[in-house]
Amino acid sequence: MEFISGVVEKETVGIEAVLDGKYMGKTVKMNGAVHNVRHMGDVAFVILRKAEGLVQCVYEKGVTEFDLKDLKEESAVEITGTAAPEERAPQGFEIRLQTIKVLSQPAEVMPVAINKWKMTTSLETKLALRPVTLRNIRERAKFKIQEGIVRGFRDYLHAQGFTEIRTPKIVARGAEGGSNVFKLDYFNKKAELGQSPQFYKQTMVGVYDRVFEAAPVFRAEKHNTTRHLNEYVSLDFEMGYIDGFEDIMAMETGFLQYTMDLLSREYKKELEILGVTLPKTDRIPAVRFDRAKELVSEKYDRKIRNPYDLEPEEEILIGRYFKEEYDSDFVFVTHYPSKKRPFYAMDDPADSKFTLSFDLLFKGLEVTTGGQRIHDYGEIVKKMEKRGMDPADIESYLMIFKYGMPPHGGLGIGLERLTMRLLDEQNVRETAMFPRDVTRLEP
Repeated sequence: MEFISGVVEKETVGIEAVLDGKYMGKTVKMNGAVHNVRHMGDVAFVILRKAEGLVQCVYEKGVTEFDLKDLKEESAVEITGTAAPEERAPQGFEIRLQTIKVLSQPAEVMPVAINKWKMTTSLETKLALRPVTLRNIRERAKFKIQEGIVRGFRDYLHAQGFTEIRTPKIVARGAEGGSNVFKLDYFNKKAELGQSPQFYKQTMVGVYDRVFEAAPVFRAEKHNTTRHLNEYVSLDFEMGYIDGFEDIMAMETGFLQYTMDLLSREYKKELEILGVTLPKTDRIPAVRFDRAKELVSEKYDRKIRNPYDLEPEEEILIGRYFKEEYDSDFVFVTHYPSKKRPFYAMDDPADSKFTLSFDLLFKGLEVTTGGQRIHDYGEIVKKMEKRGMDPADIESYLMIFKYGMPPHGGLGIGLERLTMRLLDEQNVRETAMFPRDVTRLEP
């Protein structure tokens, strides 16, 4: 009979263990993938790739017990050698090899040179070969930074008294309505993939007061642009007992401040690899929707063509305006027209043509939509009927209002878009690990 009592410390060490200093000058064992081999006559540099980064290993003919011609790039290996300081090496040390043990070898030569600092291949090729191109150092750095964003979201909201929830992605009907839903045959019943966790996170405000979720959402939009995906990760939160929708914007600002600080402290290496300068988040300007249109129309001599929505070019110009005038990469655009917001958005008591809602633009791209919700049963039913909706279609959702809900609101942040703007990428597919769009279902 055997018993498992927990994780057993391995003989192999990681980069951080060597950097601590206690292994310097001593024999260490380390595993990883062969990222590159640079031949220099009787000496060669074997670059090992680990999760933490690259490690320089020195092969010496006649000293290292291995025939170097048998070593292939992308082989998984376990090496033994002496750790020694070397300031020119990627981590400030190198390992002088004694032995190399091959754990596995690739069956074919790599289709692209992932060991290059920057892959000079097209985005289409990068995505088609995603399982291997993600091994590139710069590609890996993007998604470590994305990890930091999600980590910041979770940590900050936990500290603010939020509870993390899990909501279903197979639903009877979408929260946003319309035709842009993926329809399913669910045991002979009609179902859809969730466009948003909206109904469920509002429901859970009645349970926990403050809730959040980081999970995928699905939009069957036939867009093939640089800013749209059909599956993306939405960072959602909803909070009760608010005084106004300004509380939602303040909470998002706090999240951004916390996250940028976290990235600067714990993801410095990845930021340096990608040459990222983090944006300032100490003060984020807020401007009404109609005023934002006027400002860019006046400054950039652009005619207002659509009074009810922001065109992509207008978003870019609004971002440009607030960068030039206030040195801010972010701007909250508030009070969107009611006709362009969902039925559950609370109308502005001062003018019902507008809502107590907002978008957050980051360098001219919408990355967040949020606002205050209607919490009164009579009001939400009245607004639904005014829009020609049948309350009976979403009876389970309306139940929460029928039995009492506090004033509340929330938002959804597009993770890939936020990462895209943070890294100054030009296409949202660059910041989706395995993007899904109108043409791509694999890999």
